[in-house]
Amino acid sequence: MGLLEDLRIPLGPVDLSSYSTRAKRGFDGGKKRGEKALFELGPQLMELQTKLYAQRDRVGARRLLLVLQGMDTSGKGGVLKHTVGLVDPVGVRITSFKAPTPEERAHDFLWRIEKAVPAPGYLGVFDRSHYEDVLIGRVRKLAEPKEIERRYGAINDFEQRLVDEGTVIVKCLLHISPEEQKKRLLARLDDPSKHWKYNPGDVDERQLWSEYAKAYEIAVERTNTDIAPWYLVPSDRKWYRNLAIGELLREALDGLGLGWPEADFDVAAERARLAADAIGSDA
Repeated sequence: MGLLEDLRIPLGPVDLSSYSTRAKRGFDGGKKRGEKALFELGPQLMELQTKLYAQRDRVGARRLLLVLQGMDTSGKGGVLKHTVGLVDPVGVRITSFKAPTPEERAHDFLWRIEKAVPAPGYLGVFDRSHYEDVLIGRVRKLAEPKEIERRYGAINDFEQRLVDEGTVIVKCLLHISPEEQKKRLLARLDDPSKHWKYNPGDVDERQLWSEYAKAYEIAVERTNTDIAPWYLVPSDRKWYRNLAIGELLREALDGLGLGWPEADFDVAAERARLAADAIGSDA
């Protein structure tokens, strides 16, 4: 599909209203074909991610960080279940950032983020991320304007350092329409099994939709760099969102050029040892 280029947001000013939330960029099929394509992508993702994990103890081991940002109901949880769920959980580290604790608030905003950076060989996923501190922080005025400005630069420095250390960063903005969000919130109210997912505060946040859109546009413009670009993922169609992020992960992992690590032992000698081993034989 080539989505690393198709979905990449160009550098410069950002106007989210110019992007469709229902587009199927790089894919001309419907839901059934899309779900089938994601299923068929699974083995490729598994192999690539396993190769990444197999290198974890080697010098120069790489790591991949998937950042998921989006308005409420945009589908971060769905991506974790349907796309990230295709790979081996042993090599995955998922961090869901909620409101900071008193201890976290006593430190710089990146303090808790630094602690969650994936180790070499791992696929790390941020369900929400350091961008909350320039999104809700800006809209809800949780920090002074001067501090918000400082944070954009701090984020760029942080991501540059991660890349310098061998991390590939895939930052995805899950782009959903207010109409689709309303539909999904109502669906949660209509289904008792989903009441636990409903938060009355989400309706309050909806009233600030335009303010959040502006905050996203500013954040993306200020932190969209060649070393850690932003990708806009149309998310009104859940199946396309899951497939698109699966393809972004596949392309990013494939771009690492990973192979299976060579044995650090004598394969022939180990084969001979096992051949001579009489344990469990009928002799």
